[in-house]
Amino acid sequence: MANRFHRLTLARHRRLLDSHTRYYASQAALASTPVRRLNVPIEFGSTPLLHHTAKTLSKTPGLPSSGASSRLNLFQAVNAALRTALAASDRVLCFGEDVAFGGVFRCTAGLQDEFGKLRVFNTPLTEQGIVGAAIGAAAEGRKPVVEIQFADYVFPAFDQIVNEAAKFRYREGETGANLGGLVIRMPCGGVGHGALYHTQSPEALFCHVPGFRVVMPRSPSQAKGLLLSAILESKDPVIFMEPKILYRAAVEEVPDEAYTLPLSKAEVIKTGADLTIISYGRPLYMCAAAIEAAEKDRPGLSVELVDLRTIYPWDRQTVIESVVKTGRAIVVHESMVNFGVGAEIAATVQEAGFLRLKAPVKRIAGLTTHTGLAYEKYVLPDVARIYDGILATVDY
Repeated sequence: MANRFHRLTLARHRRLLDSHTRYYASQAALASTPVRRLNVPIEFGSTPLLHHTAKTLSKTPGLPSSGASSRLNLFQAVNAALRTALAASDRVLCFGEDVAFGGVFRCTAGLQDEFGKLRVFNTPLTEQGIVGAAIGAAAEGRKPVVEIQFADYVFPAFDQIVNEAAKFRYREGETGANLGGLVIRMPCGGVGHGALYHTQSPEALFCHVPGFRVVMPRSPSQAKGLLLSAILESKDPVIFMEPKILYRAAVEEVPDEAYTLPLSKAEVIKTGADLTIISYGRPLYMCAAAIEAAEKDRPGLSVELVDLRTIYPWDRQTVIESVVKTGRAIVVHESMVNFGVGAEIAATVQEAGFLRLKAPVKRIAGLTTHTGLAYEKYVLPDVARIYDGILATVDY
């Protein structure tokens, strides 16, 4: 009897939920049009987020646009930044597992041949040892750029990151000593077949700890400028997270000359009037595709897209000014939604702009579960979920 009552109660809850939920992506825009197909592969060859010709470089603040440029994918841009940094200062070092051979994703290919075994070298399989050695080197004035082979493997180094590196500048007090130039690079995020141990995006864990900057670029040109800033200019250690699916998928024109892009400064990459979407890294491409579909289906709709670039400390001013202007906000990220970056941004936005909001701040993120091999495409946010979020928010 109790089980039957429980089943009936669940059925009533499901009917109630369905009656208040609109799945816009599965509805036809007009009676005469077919059901949408939004979750198709991203067209990296035409997305507006990449510079397909050098002529568009001038539209992105901070990018040199008058000199020569080369067509690079993201791992090649990382390699170019590392080569530039190694040439700029003999204090720069690169080391990690298989780094001398180019690394799993070829980001350090050719660097040992050019700069020697004392500056680019392999380490044993010990993440805590890699980060611990980097802390010691940075404390003595070097600029170590170390690679964790996958973000999923960084956890053995958590004590070194949280209890040593993050606290170093605070402990030094008035001496002014810091670990500027220490950069911990790591490939992160889903790639379609990464399963439990090659899919994670642990940025929220690091964002809880003051003392580090946490950066995630969206494109090759951004990766080069942000990485050079992290190595050569930052007085804080930096966790530099590289969406591995973009290593070869994202290809664009990248300026050949050395340049830096500011840390902790967001970029408005598409202006709008009705809704602000805040994101970073790979999901920006899905956001752009969802925005294009929503604006096509809703003539007059105008959505603003903001790339955080630096996740912590994040650019509150740019985000809040955008949301106050549009009155609506959605935060999209690949990592799990629970206690995530979206929660922090949503709380800050409602504290600063509550009276200007026309709808609740929505979070669209990875589901609160581990990413099994067969379920990755269901766990991570996709174009359809973002599309639904856009229309649900503007219709609130």
